[in-house]
Amino acid sequence: MTVASVKKRIAELRQALEEHNYRYYVLDDPKVSDAEYDRLFEALRKLESEHPELLTSDSPTQRVGGAPRPGFEEVQHRLPMQSLRKCADEGELRDFDRRVRETLNVEFATYAAEPKLDGLAVSLTYENGVFMRGATRGDGTTGEDITENLRTIRRIPLRLRGDAPPVIEVRGEVYLPLAGFKRMVEEATASGDKVPVNPRNAAAGSLRQLDSRITAKRPLAFYAYGVGYSEGWKAPKLHSQALEQLRGWGFPVSEYVKTVQGVEGCIAFFEDIARKRAKLGFDIDGVVFKLDDLAGREELGSVSREPRWACAYKFAAEEAQTLLEGIEFQVGRTGAITPVARLKPVFVGGANVSNATLHNMDEVRRKDVRVGDTVLVRRAGDVIPEVIGAVLEDDAARAAHLQRPEPEMLTQCPVCGGKVERVEGEVVARCANGLSCRAQLHGALIHFVSRKAMDVEKLGEKLLAQLIDQNIVRSPADIYDTSKVNADVLTDLERMAEKSASNVIAAIEDSKSTTFQRFLYALGCPQVGETTARDLARHFGTLDALYAATEADAPTEHDEALKDKDRFPQLRAVPDVGPTVAAHVVHFFNEPHNREVIAKLVEAGVNWPAPKAAATGNLSGKTFVITGTLPGVSREEASALIEANGGKVSGSVSKNTDFLLAGEAAGSKLAKAEKLGVAVLDWAALQNLIENGL
Repeated sequence: MTVASVKKRIAELRQALEEHNYRYYVLDDPKVSDAEYDRLFEALRKLESEHPELLTSDSPTQRVGGAPRPGFEEVQHRLPMQSLRKCADEGELRDFDRRVRETLNVEFATYAAEPKLDGLAVSLTYENGVFMRGATRGDGTTGEDITENLRTIRRIPLRLRGDAPPVIEVRGEVYLPLAGFKRMVEEATASGDKVPVNPRNAAAGSLRQLDSRITAKRPLAFYAYGVGYSEGWKAPKLHSQALEQLRGWGFPVSEYVKTVQGVEGCIAFFEDIARKRAKLGFDIDGVVFKLDDLAGREELGSVSREPRWACAYKFAAEEAQTLLEGIEFQVGRTGAITPVARLKPVFVGGANVSNATLHNMDEVRRKDVRVGDTVLVRRAGDVIPEVIGAVLEDDAARAAHLQRPEPEMLTQCPVCGGKVERVEGEVVARCANGLSCRAQLHGALIHFVSRKAMDVEKLGEKLLAQLIDQNIVRSPADIYDTSKVNADVLTDLERMAEKSASNVIAAIEDSKSTTFQRFLYALGCPQVGETTARDLARHFGTLDALYAATEADAPTEHDEALKDKDRFPQLRAVPDVGPTVAAHVVHFFNEPHNREVIAKLVEAGVNWPAPKAAATGNLSGKTFVITGTLPGVSREEASALIEANGGKVSGSVSKNTDFLLAGEAAGSKLAKAEKLGVAVLDWAALQNLIENGL
């Protein structure tokens, strides 16, 4: 055969195999036998081995990789892979629908409804139609590169059908069908290997194999459920239309996806899927409802890491009875002391359970569970098991229950012996020993060096544990104390060569230059997450200003007579800081030990840029709200431009709004602005306002 004829034959074989894959995995309508498919596959493999210069990454023969990799690299998601708001009952589902309708100012909302697969969310990136990268969800912002493992799943196309945009990121769920899970259990039992507990765990373990040849042997499946980041793709108006586009590109989309009208349609769909659940052939743990209108999603936006336009309505959890053998107490990173039930092992919700949370002592008293009781345990999916209550079925059980002592909260920390305190207004008791408590120290340091905090690369959990165990590090400040942590000290630790030690020291030095927001978040003050740390940093600007505010807000004997709205006035002036968060901030930053640690960190060279003076410009003093899709610019970029020219950006239209910046598909915010008489600008008008003023 000539080179030209070989190229032609390879192209024909690839096209034929891709078509057969599409008909088998997407349409469920195969036109050839398995034997004929194998014959075509082997013919292609033979030609590619004889002509390796013609081999391409999207060939059907390239689904399984070669030698195992040393580990998984991190992947930054271009758009966050958000988690979903949970609806525990019909009332919460109705509340979700009400919020959607009220925000969009519509009588009925149309939702795309689909079964909630009990698998693992993944991101698939295609460039010019070719599969280039696959990643896990991870924490929503950063995942792991599992491209080689995802390539082994035949339901995932290596090349898209038809016209594809320059870049498209498809999101979906990898799961293990029940028939495949049953086969894995039988094979593991026969070979004496560890038997997988449930399909989700088996799927997760399969995707985290460093050797893709092992993953290829697992009967994994995939369903696409949405589009993330894209370039050069004109998105349709409806999510349901986007799903049809995914089908056209060759992705399997659940046959049970359906658009429904209003909350009554959601409830009917949920009940229908619940009846079919046992016969689906794969595990689901509920139903997902997403607003079908994509412009409406833009209007609703997100809160924290959850979109306001979607929710997961989960099935009732599985329950089982077992013996409560003991109650122990765990100390968390923030000093929170949590009672934990030690149980006689019981299989529930797809896993063997021997420990379950009791949340806090108020819950223990409310449920009135005592050591020796038979208790009801609930577990759903990957949710932490919990004790529901004691099972007192007859007079004898009730009499025995009353003879048992009631559990009591400890007065001393079980780890360090420090005093246990409970902040007014909170149900959680905490060890007051701060960062000197060993249990808090490890967790606090892991948090302190984490990527979104001080971002000390190379300083991982195991190395921190060694530093703590050998009493080298007793507080975050010790990390920057060169008399305690240096290359000589590190090389004496396990698995630390000179090069590794040098890398750690360099990472510590690099981390000294940070931001005020990251520094506040790294300190680990209870209730202060990324968002609150950002708001505190923006509001106060300097550590001295924050100290002054917490000192002014420190409780006095007169505060008991004050209402919540009148307490902590300095902290309450910060957006979204309520009395509970304010109380924690005041307590944390007035604690002498914490101030001592902070002072040592600053003395060691931890620094951040001085606050910039408020921007001035033609937008000074004006409040803007942004809605719709702007031409060639994101909302974040538009917000930054407004703030750089002295303006402020708010999330909702009110009588205090000066301008509404409206792009295409502007929704309810536009209607509200017109009703209130708020001036409406397009992108060109905003630019003119910036350049020429009012």
